[in-house]
Amino acid sequence: MDTATISPEPAIATRASADAGARFRLSTDLHLLSEPAGVRAESIRVLRTHLIAQHLRDGRRSLAVCAPEEGTGCSYVAANLAVGLAQTGVKTLLIDGNMRSPGLEGFFQPAAAGPGLYDCLSRDDLAVRSAIHEDVIPGLSLLFAGQAAPEAQELLGGAGFKALIDACVRDYDLTIIDTPPANTFADARRIASVMRYAMVVAQRNKSYVRDMRTLIEELTADRVRVVGSYLNDI
Repeated sequence: MDTATISPEPAIATRASADAGARFRLSTDLHLLSEPAGVRAESIRVLRTHLIAQHLRDGRRSLAVCAPEEGTGCSYVAANLAVGLAQTGVKTLLIDGNMRSPGLEGFFQPAAAGPGLYDCLSRDDLAVRSAIHEDVIPGLSLLFAGQAAPEAQELLGGAGFKALIDACVRDYDLTIIDTPPANTFADARRIASVMRYAMVVAQRNKSYVRDMRTLIEELTADRVRVVGSYLNDI
């Protein structure tokens, strides 16, 4: 397993790329942007290389990033991996599927609020394309969660969520979705079952092997292919 150091609270950088700067403030915890020569950035590159070789080159275009419990760095891994893939020319869409406690705005802070996944699933008049932020950095687009939704499981369980993912998978080389902790909500299993492929994130000295094994077994029972795991090292 690959390791990376995560910070519990993403710090917001005052510098952003020239293109995204007017729309977003980018976190310094996006290590491929803030410290590209560092060991944390290199760890993400190792993970990226593995996924390109073992996932993308087999024609797979979707990936759910899941974790057995809160605080593993699931959003950190999803955000950094998406940046890394975009940097290699992979047209990437990153979705915040955590409609319980959205996390991606801590890494890509928008200048103004807008519609997100919740709005796309709860409104019939909103096309997903109008909620996606294109080219936050070159090659990387974002769909935020929108507002927190206690009825998230019902929204994810409807046909609209699968249709939304199918459209995204057609339009992007890879669609990555960040999910809520699996031991608290069933959302991650539903999301992964639609995405069909998942990666499981754990945190050193916090995550239990039995919880990782249980999550992988549950995902496999849902006919999800678990393509690997990533260990964050605090």
